Amino acid sequence: MNKIIRHFNLGKLRMGFPVFIILLLVGAAGYAQKSEVGAGLGGLSYTGDLIRNYQITENSLGGLIYYRNNLSDAISLRYTATLGKLQGSDENPFDAFAAARDASFDIFIIEPTVTLEYNFLDYKDPHSAINFSPYFFAGAGFFTFFGQDESPFEYSTFQPVIPFGVGIKYKINRNWNLNFEFGARKTFFDYLDNISEAIPNTKNYQYGNPHDKDTYYFVGVSVSYAFYPIICPYDYN
Repeated sequence: MNKIIRHFNLGKLRMGFPVFIILLLVGAAGYAQKSEVGAGLGGLSYTGDLIRNYQITENSLGGLIYYRNNLSDAISLRYTATLGKLQGSDENPFDAFAAARDASFDIFIIEPTVTLEYNFLDYKDPHSAINFSPYFFAGAGFFTFFGQDESPFEYSTFQPVIPFGVGIKYKINRNWNLNFEFGARKTFFDYLDNISEAIPNTKNYQYGNPHDKDTYYFVGVSVSYAFYPIICPYDYN
């Protein structure tokens, strides 16, 4: 019965997310001043039962592609696919139990999301004295992953996620933009590292804190190209 419920919930997630994307695209299309497509590279890292605090030295190669719909000079809607390697280990244990556990994981993650961005400065105005702006973003999506070792726990590899973070946009010229951002991914999942609650009758230290969900991060640089609408002169007749 648990397997049936799990597959049913997963089916709703798979069907619901594309519908959500389509509705947002249709709603935003009529108001966009211009749109952008972009791609970038950076680092993916994680915090959880193996690594408690964010460490930039733990980054693994990641990348993203996105479509940005600029609803106004201040607000944008971005559809992003992020993918890359995520890993962690007890190589630098934080206590004696972690040293005895000596666990590690190495997975490949794929994450589609929809985020709303807010630009703090009006850098897009051609008459503006500035050509950059810090921004904040937040949204929703899901992730899936591959390459996990055999686990004693049962779970779905499709999970919801809440991305949020900050960045800086720099306008190189009318069409090209440079973006730098740091974002965290809040999950409701505790098995990215294949470590969670204790397994009864097993004294091998292969467990962690089930109340402290895993989090992962992306920091990187991207370049985007803006497409401006062609205004028909007959519209003003």
